[in-house]
Amino acid sequence: MIAFRFVHHLVHCLWLAIAIPAIAEQRWDQSKTKHWAFIAPDRPSLPVVKNSAWARNPIDRFVLARLEKERIDPSAEADRLTLFRRLYLDLTGLPPEAAELDALLQETGSDAYEKLVDRLLDSPHYGERWGRWWLDVARYADSNGYSIDAPRSIWRYRDWVVDAINRDLPFDQFAVSQLAGDLLPGATLEQMIATGFHRNTQINQEGGIDKEQFRIDSIFDRVATTGAAFLGLTIGCAQCHDHKFDPITQKEYYQLFAFFNNADEPDIPVATPADVAKAERIDAEVNGYVRKLPDADPALWERMVAWEQSLTPAQRQAQSEQVRTAFDVPFPNRTIENRFIALAAYVEQAPANKSHQTAIARIRRPKPKIDTTMVMRERPDGRETHLFIKGDFTRKAEKVPPGIPAVLHPFPSHESPNRLGLARWLVSPENPLLARVTVNRLWQQYFGKGLVETENDFGTQGTAPSHPDLLDWLATEFIAQSWSLKEMHRLIVTSATYRQSSRVRPELNTIDPNNRLLARQNRLRLDAEVVRDVGLAASGLLSRKLGGPPVFPPQPEGVLSLGQVKRDWKISTGEDRYRRGLYTFFFRATPHPAMAVFDAPDSFSTCTRRIRSNTPLQALTLLNDAAFYEFARALAARILREGGNSDLARLEHAFRLCVARAPTAKESQRLAELLQAEANELRQKTEETKSIKPSGDLDSVQFAAWTSVARVMLNLDETITRE
Repeated sequence: MIAFRFVHHLVHCLWLAIAIPAIAEQRWDQSKTKHWAFIAPDRPSLPVVKNSAWARNPIDRFVLARLEKERIDPSAEADRLTLFRRLYLDLTGLPPEAAELDALLQETGSDAYEKLVDRLLDSPHYGERWGRWWLDVARYADSNGYSIDAPRSIWRYRDWVVDAINRDLPFDQFAVSQLAGDLLPGATLEQMIATGFHRNTQINQEGGIDKEQFRIDSIFDRVATTGAAFLGLTIGCAQCHDHKFDPITQKEYYQLFAFFNNADEPDIPVATPADVAKAERIDAEVNGYVRKLPDADPALWERMVAWEQSLTPAQRQAQSEQVRTAFDVPFPNRTIENRFIALAAYVEQAPANKSHQTAIARIRRPKPKIDTTMVMRERPDGRETHLFIKGDFTRKAEKVPPGIPAVLHPFPSHESPNRLGLARWLVSPENPLLARVTVNRLWQQYFGKGLVETENDFGTQGTAPSHPDLLDWLATEFIAQSWSLKEMHRLIVTSATYRQSSRVRPELNTIDPNNRLLARQNRLRLDAEVVRDVGLAASGLLSRKLGGPPVFPPQPEGVLSLGQVKRDWKISTGEDRYRRGLYTFFFRATPHPAMAVFDAPDSFSTCTRRIRSNTPLQALTLLNDAAFYEFARALAARILREGGNSDLARLEHAFRLCVARAPTAKESQRLAELLQAEANELRQKTEETKSIKPSGDLDSVQFAAWTSVARVMLNLDETITRE
């Protein structure tokens, strides 16, 4: 009897151990579907506030209502110079010129600030600034990644983003073009270029890889990026199993996967039809020339094989994918086509037999330069999609059709189950997430943190919004404004909330140390590209040219030797040397150090918020990096030529160029002491002074002393900070 009771009790305990968690899990799943982020936002009414005179637009009513509830006063408005510089940096990523500041200070009209906002939103540099914001999400880079990290041509996509933002392409169309521009009726070249969004995945070019494995890996990235970019959800967590926290099953993950599984990944020419046809004719002529060579020289094949065997692994990996594919097959087993592909590489690269290289160069001389760009293109015949057991592409389970997570709004019955249908489902006004996620990330750019601090996770593990009604009002306003990003920017920057001073208030340190209630603005260290742009602008070197291929500004020697394949970094000349940071060629494996040290994203995966670190390497870069030293020399020359005849006037000009304001008496005194000490020391070192090469006809001692001051100015915390 005792044994029976023991067994009965054991069975009952085992049942509880199994059943209770299952019941709890079932209830938890039901609660997840009621999570605030999965419910479409209703437009809230504007709250009643006591200090209504402070509010400039609806944003302020929501912020002020929360502050009044906590009995906190908002901060005073920032001074005009600080506000002007803040606005320029936030909207264009460039500081105002001294002449622009003088003109702005003369404007006294009640709408002067709003007119400035409109001018900056109409500036072509607005698209550069906010294009970079989106390129972070798109994980844009100029190389393929992995260990070889070969260069790629996709800058046309970058320029498309900048142009689309400049012309205020509605965000719903902006999203659809990037996800499925090739499937739009009568798709234009521009809409094809836009699909480069999902070609920003890495490409593995190592020999002997399983190409299907890395094609699958690219789709894994596309699913995760789509979830992060447009839904603010960690959908990628359901690749190997049901999501642990959000109501997304593994099957639903592979249903999303199916939308992307039917795309090819071509590179298309970006040129006139006539130029494309001419280039194809010349390529055919070169191909015909190579094919005739073995008839006249039968030993050519043997020399080619010997050349192949002499190549180092790095040299083999540096070949094109076509050539590497040919190399992977022993010569006797190669197709005729692969033999001639390898022969063309030999003829054009081997040091012996140069007459052929000369002949080929002569044939190619009239060939027009054809740029290509990487795009997505739907296959005419579909691929089957299967669920992968534990995310392993070699372990296929059930077949799954395209589909969407059941927790979100339904897929429209009239849409085709392809990428275009998915894109239109994503931008539907019924989507509870897209508008919220997007306005939250806009807010994050202006205040350092989003209203939802976990901007990449609106799921059940994310943080709740600090101002839920404001978030929903902004989301519904975004849709009401026809998805206009410019209208949302205008709304935010004209608010009293945005225009507050960023000065720390001691009384808030205990009440709201992280400024979640927005009783003041936040000081923000500038993004890596903007740090460069500010230095270029202050020095007078900045090229304001828009678009085009990436450029190669100076960087420390040896950087590109750190990767598997050593590459050249041929420093750009002329104005390309002084282009904005947006246009700097970005190698994933060996990024430009001045970009990496100031926290530019690595572009291996989507980045929805940049970190802002503070390290000694940043100060050392601003002081000693070759590019910043060049900026300092140019700034010194500009100060001497434009700043007047006295050191005091020149110091004031230096401050205005770098931080927009005049120096305090203490700042002027300290820099004047530095200037004098540097000049005195240089006068005693005659040999060192002789080696200084001043700009133009400037005195060498004076120029060198002011260069030291300029290095300090470019290294000021205030210079690289948006107040």
